[in-house]
Amino acid sequence: MSLARRALPEDAVEVLRLRQVMLDALPIAGGNASTDWHDESLPTLRKRLAEAEGDFAAFVVERPERPGTLAALVVGTLEYRIGKAGNPQGRVGYVFSVATDPDARRRGYARACMEELLDWFRARGAGHVLLNASPAAEPLYASLGFTRDPDPSMRLRL
Repeated sequence: MSLARRALPEDAVEVLRLRQVMLDALPIAGGNASTDWHDESLPTLRKRLAEAEGDFAAFVVERPERPGTLAALVVGTLEYRIGKAGNPQGRVGYVFSVATDPDARRRGYARACMEELLDWFRARGAGHVLLNASPAAEPLYASLGFTRDPDPSMRLRL
């Protein structure tokens, strides 16, 4: 039995807290640790967590020593893109918001969450899964079978 479980609407505040842990660790966040956006984000997140059959899923591990508190989080979406060789159905998984509280790391929590999310993607027919990996997290993803791709990504902020 896995340590991880599907996140529920009542986990939303903790999900946002762990997402902030991840954002605060990113060099691209620019040191902006503001949580002002949490209140505005919370209703939509609760709604998405309540959708059992959708294109969004979050898996979490609870802290055994602190009931009501989460130790780790992995979130993903399933997207449709026009099919191609190797993925004729065009279903692509995208992993984001992978976070573990610093004092709960190295216990297999992120791995347990990732394994549940990957099973969720497989059950929905994803042809492949994409994610962005920090150097610290790359060994975990490599051990799960992920490989580095050349990234031609560009971004436009709207």
